Amino acid sequence: MLFDFKLIKSVYEQMPERVKNARKNLGKPLTLSEKILYSHLSVEEKGNKFTRGEDYVNFAPDRVAMQDATAQMALLQFMNAGKTKVAVPSTVHCDHLIQASIGAEKDLADAKQQNNEVYDFLESVSQKYGIGFWKPGAGIIHQVVLENYAFPGGMMIGTDSHTVNAGGLGMIAIGVGGADAVDVMAGMPWELKMPKLIGVKLTGKLSGWVSPKDVILKVAGILTVKGGTGAIVEYFGEGADSISCTGKGTICNMGAEIGATTSIFAYDRNMSNYLRLTGREDVADLADVVMGNLRSDEEVYENPEKYYDQVIEINLSEMQPYINGPFTPDLAHSLSEFGKAVKENNYPQTLEVGLIGSCTNSSYEDLSRAASLAKQAKDKNLRVKAEFVVTPGSELVRYTTERDGILKEFEDIGGVIMANACGPCIGQWKRHTEDPTRKNSIITSFNRNFAKRNDGNPNTHGFVASPELVTALAIAGDLCFNPMTDTLINEDGVEVRLDEPKGLEFPPKGFDMKDSGYLAPGADGSAIVINVNESSERLQLLAPFQAWDGKDWTGLNLLIKAKGKCTTDHISMAGPWLRYRGHLDNISNNMLIGAVNYFNEETNSIFNPVNGKYEEVPVTARDLKASGLGSVVVGDENYGEGSSREHAAMEPRHLGVKVVIVRSFARIHETNLKKQGVLGLTFANKADYDKIQEKDKFDVTGLTDFAPGKPLKLVVTHEDGTKDTIVANHTYNDVQIEWFKAGSALNLIRIQNAK
Repeated sequence: MLFDFKLIKSVYEQMPERVKNARKNLGKPLTLSEKILYSHLSVEEKGNKFTRGEDYVNFAPDRVAMQDATAQMALLQFMNAGKTKVAVPSTVHCDHLIQASIGAEKDLADAKQQNNEVYDFLESVSQKYGIGFWKPGAGIIHQVVLENYAFPGGMMIGTDSHTVNAGGLGMIAIGVGGADAVDVMAGMPWELKMPKLIGVKLTGKLSGWVSPKDVILKVAGILTVKGGTGAIVEYFGEGADSISCTGKGTICNMGAEIGATTSIFAYDRNMSNYLRLTGREDVADLADVVMGNLRSDEEVYENPEKYYDQVIEINLSEMQPYINGPFTPDLAHSLSEFGKAVKENNYPQTLEVGLIGSCTNSSYEDLSRAASLAKQAKDKNLRVKAEFVVTPGSELVRYTTERDGILKEFEDIGGVIMANACGPCIGQWKRHTEDPTRKNSIITSFNRNFAKRNDGNPNTHGFVASPELVTALAIAGDLCFNPMTDTLINEDGVEVRLDEPKGLEFPPKGFDMKDSGYLAPGADGSAIVINVNESSERLQLLAPFQAWDGKDWTGLNLLIKAKGKCTTDHISMAGPWLRYRGHLDNISNNMLIGAVNYFNEETNSIFNPVNGKYEEVPVTARDLKASGLGSVVVGDENYGEGSSREHAAMEPRHLGVKVVIVRSFARIHETNLKKQGVLGLTFANKADYDKIQEKDKFDVTGLTDFAPGKPLKLVVTHEDGTKDTIVANHTYNDVQIEWFKAGSALNLIRIQNAK
């Protein structure tokens, strides 16, 4: 489908002059990322040259995309912004609330019934404010965006960390919290620290068992879960141009797992072909004309070390498949070494479930390559040893792969086709098991594998690989099986080998579908009234957070000192909690229940200063709030890693948390805390984390002189009366300090719109 052609045409008409001016102002050749960033400066932006990693910059993104779980809170906030219509093209995609259980048809019907109130709310708000609405079953947001909205050289934000998937079509696409989306939908400039640039030079060409997924699995092993923080990862080289558009999307998608602001590939013939075969020939024609502005300057490619902050080089021809995990997406194992790691670490060797698809790997190419292995299993009389689950990413791909017999190949070996939704990838998986807590192994082609992520079981060892490798291991039912070297015994007792997977980048008969599931907004939504039942457990209108009282804070209590990895999954779990994403008070009952308490090594058990007992985190927070006592959360490295969910910032704000101080933040979460009026700080001396004791009280000094670059101080009083003074750094600029003073960014927008 072709959307927003006038907008895209306008971007391409203005881009050459803007790139020319940026090149002149910077006095050097430009990378692709710089061309897009400088072409999207907000009209309010006064600067014309910015220091990477230091300067905050105002941008004007072309569009906003929201998935249903995060859209609820984003739109509840937008309703308070004082606007009658969104200022930029925006869409809502119903993909998160569909639970995978039995199969696509039954699961989708159940979801529509169970989530009817939420779907009706999102549809009516979309109609009222001019937002495109994609119905349940239409597909996962990132695949639908790639197929319909992404365009080379554009800039978008989305309320999901995997918005970065659109980098596969040459777009700067950044995951944000709902408050950031509100800024853009309200016509305000959107602020981002000018990212650093990591260049990944790809040479050679993929072959055999190696797929685009293996590129990002290898990169994740190199950079780790926080190695890309504050940076755009830009792929280039002959190897980059050889990868299919959807393969590029897979690589960019998992860039969220290394903390990158986004990832991107330069425009090439593969992207042009993808645009043309998904009904966007006119966009491809325009992009072809300005191709020079949709790629880095040649000088950059010739001497990348001069223009990127870091350069990594990978020869695709020498690569082998990778399997990452468990429990973290950056624990990278080459296939040849993985079996050894399984045995040395005592990972459960028997593979119980293989799951393919999701927003990361559900293209026609992905599914056709995996299906070639499924067909081999049938033809070679192999019994599939593990359960096998397939999640198509969009109705376009589902309908086309069903028409072409690809889905039948999976069904013929016992595969279950789930709805076009996130499903097991985000914990929306009703796994059928007699013991939901036992130690076991699964392997997926998804992007995240944190503990409890997929099925809620902390003892499920989740591993990540390409769809074809997942399929091969599911056939074997053995994590130590290496399809490149090992054989299997079929039902006739004959030793057989799996041949290399083969697939097609595009369907020979073209893409097709009967119903896209798209509902366009009406021309005038002013007469639409949005009603939210006060007794609803799913939806709750928002009340503004209280503004800062103008004083330093004293007598704050420690709520929790989180130990080790504390992702947004730990702070605000998904799975069954997704049903409360539109009800701030109800979902706050999951706040930090997955975080490990430093003092007792347990989850959801902390000291309650009000009654002196050990209780659940939300219960303790509510007791402190009811007693008029503010609280402090202390965290470790890369705090808030993972999903963009702003609930992980709104819940602490709602339950009285005033300060979150950590060794380091993940980018999106730090911004979300700032947007909601929570004071996000880092230890100037990381060793000061160790000084925090269980019954500490905190005074925050320096707030009355809060200024950019000026540290604050925390005076920590211990139970025995001794004190430590801790220097706390922050990254607030002048505008962000105004958010803090107003009580939230939304409060400030409301004040400005009322003038």
